Amino acid sequence: MTVEVFLTELSPEPTIQPAASTKGGSLRRFLLDILETFGLAIILFLVINTVSARVRVDGNSMLPTLQNNQYVLVNRLVRTYQRGDIIVFRPPMYPQENFLRRLLGQPSYYEDYIKRIIGLPGDTVEVNDGIVSINGVPLEETYIADPPAYSGSWRVPQGYLFVMGDNRNNSSDSHSWGYLPVENVLGKAILVYWPFADWNILHTPAAMAAH
Repeated sequence: MTVEVFLTELSPEPTIQPAASTKGGSLRRFLLDILETFGLAIILFLVINTVSARVRVDGNSMLPTLQNNQYVLVNRLVRTYQRGDIIVFRPPMYPQENFLRRLLGQPSYYEDYIKRIIGLPGDTVEVNDGIVSINGVPLEETYIADPPAYSGSWRVPQGYLFVMGDNRNNSSDSHSWGYLPVENVLGKAILVYWPFADWNILHTPAAMAAH
């Protein structure tokens, strides 16, 4: 009697990775995800701070257009300005601040000013009897609090601007400290975004820009 023995070829057993190795891979993936998210957040932060700024209005020099403690969005990319634009700038009496510090959004060593451009390079600005004139043309200023109680005449040099607050008699501006170097301008204010109830786009008066 013949007995046939059949041998079954067994496949090799699957290799089982140690639990510690699996956990290590998951931890590395988790850390990489965190680093990628953090890096993207930094890039977005720097890009946003390069093209814009958020500024809190401090004081009443721009009444009635801007109220104390309102927050304004500023466009940093604007390089061509018009009469009537509302701008944020470094006052000429203060030294230049570190660019990296501003890019990172760190608090300034001084207070930025926010005013309205009245005169461009080459303009003659005159204030007489409560009326502001540009190159001999009186302005119809519906946006001011009160007519200016002072008088004077200024010829704006090349590379400079003449700025004034809308609250003319309660504003530290070009009529008191002189011309503003264009290089000191940080950007153009484009809208009030907070408080939300005060949300408002800041337009440049068309009639004023045309003078």
